[in-house]
Amino acid sequence: MPTARKDHKVLYTPGPTEVSPEILREMARPVIGHRGAEMQEIIRDLVPRLRLLFGTRAGDIFLTACSATGLWEAALRNCVARRALVPVCGAFSERFYEVALACGLEADPLHVEWGRAVPAQAVADMLATGRYDAVALVHNETSTGVTNPLPEIAEAVRRQGDVALLVDAVSSLGGIPVEVDRNGIDVCLASVQKCLALPPGFSVCSVSARALERSARRVGKGYYFDFIRLKGFFDRNMPMATPSIGHIFALQTQMKRIEAEGFEARYARHRAMGDRARAWAAGRFGLFAEEKARSNTVTCFANTRRIEVARFVSAVAGRGYGVSNGYGRLKEQTFRIGHMGDHTVQGLEELLGAMDGVLQEIGA
Repeated sequence: MPTARKDHKVLYTPGPTEVSPEILREMARPVIGHRGAEMQEIIRDLVPRLRLLFGTRAGDIFLTACSATGLWEAALRNCVARRALVPVCGAFSERFYEVALACGLEADPLHVEWGRAVPAQAVADMLATGRYDAVALVHNETSTGVTNPLPEIAEAVRRQGDVALLVDAVSSLGGIPVEVDRNGIDVCLASVQKCLALPPGFSVCSVSARALERSARRVGKGYYFDFIRLKGFFDRNMPMATPSIGHIFALQTQMKRIEAEGFEARYARHRAMGDRARAWAAGRFGLFAEEKARSNTVTCFANTRRIEVARFVSAVAGRGYGVSNGYGRLKEQTFRIGHMGDHTVQGLEELLGAMDGVLQEIGA
């Protein structure tokens, strides 16, 4: 159970989050060759486990030694031939749009007030113009604590026929269901330092047959993130290039731990932590996200008491816990905690108690 320790701050930031000692030991195992039978056996074991996590029966699973930002590029470069629609409701969805432009692609933002969820009808209305062949959606907007209505948006995309759905599940995969097959997601991507509770620097994605078909027709998509090239290697249970071998060890162990807990139990634990964080805010602060869209993995508190956020975060750190200020233009307007991965309600209670102590200390 993550709790205050003398050797380091326990991370309740929205990523990276706390990593268990067992997982850290896996990261320190002796290195093996990435082209040998032992690596092939690990990947052969990992892929079906990850398919269950993503909620896909047959989607290709790729492992990459990069942050999820790299997989944004991969999804866009492989799947957008005409124009992408990018709903923008926070700092990370805004960056997803910027990455599309930086890749030289045609893209339009669908701006939504920060703190509000992306309306499925607004997506449907934009798609009805026939201009777009892809929607690039952030499922859980880490900067605002908003979970977008993925099933409803996915349905709006499906109604348009040949429009690819590219989903950033960075702060939802493993904490909030994504259901790739049920939602018709063509590329679902996530890094491992959030709900999967591994050290940062590694990412995973699920890729549909339609995404692979698009990739096969695309030129100028680069080398490292070429889905067809990646498939050629992972079909042989091998990474395409030299991976972070420690991450692969750790991911295999963590997937076994997640399965032992059970997916539904894991989602319920994250809901309980979200409920507890929201209850704590009552009478202390407001919540930045609108009520119907509040995340079960990240809570963004509105700074209604006008505290000095940097001072608050520093004082909480002094009590042994890492929390985060607001992101980007929300830096002093909000502060955030990540209750994800291996954290528990009991551990969260200890953090909230420390935060109460700090509020008393600073006279807020």
